[in-house]
Amino acid sequence: MRESVKWLAAVLFVAVSGPAAAGEVREHVLGDENAPVTMIEYSSLTCPHCAAFHSETLPELKERYVDTGKVRLVMRDFPLDQVALAGSVIAHCAGDDRYFRFIDAMFSAQAQWARSADPLESLLQLAQLGGLPREEALACLDDEAMGDAVLQVRLDGQNQYEIRSTPSFIINGELYSGNRSPDEFGEIFDALID
Repeated sequence: MRESVKWLAAVLFVAVSGPAAAGEVREHVLGDENAPVTMIEYSSLTCPHCAAFHSETLPELKERYVDTGKVRLVMRDFPLDQVALAGSVIAHCAGDDRYFRFIDAMFSAQAQWARSADPLESLLQLAQLGGLPREEALACLDDEAMGDAVLQVRLDGQNQYEIRSTPSFIINGELYSGNRSPDEFGEIFDALID
């Protein structure tokens, strides 16, 4: 576990310092691939504003726009710290079928695990509750290629879209920083759909 923490610190330093060789992480998408609007979300699992988006805003957007085929939501990692990086790695390791359940659980319980005395241990417990055995989660945290891939997504967001904070959204190519109300997002979407 201690080696995992050291590795996470080193990888985060490399990511901030410059490009790192990386493997690939799958993009996780909700909605119709042919939707007229694509919203790319860059978020950090330790960001309270990202948690607010997921708990207060996204459910309504999902119901009104994603589930109706109007908006395609693409999730991309933008870890702001080592703990968020660990959470992202664990969510990707959970597999495609459980990714969004893990993300939702992490955002819902963020106040408990991210501010605990040992956030990594709390994440491991959360992973176990979600069905990812502790040994598998630890192996994922020790997988340098996975960590590098998550951080490469962050670097790509910084370089391509000039992402500087979370949550940030790219809606049909245009950057919107910060959470908004469902109605404010709706106005943006409706203007692009009409």
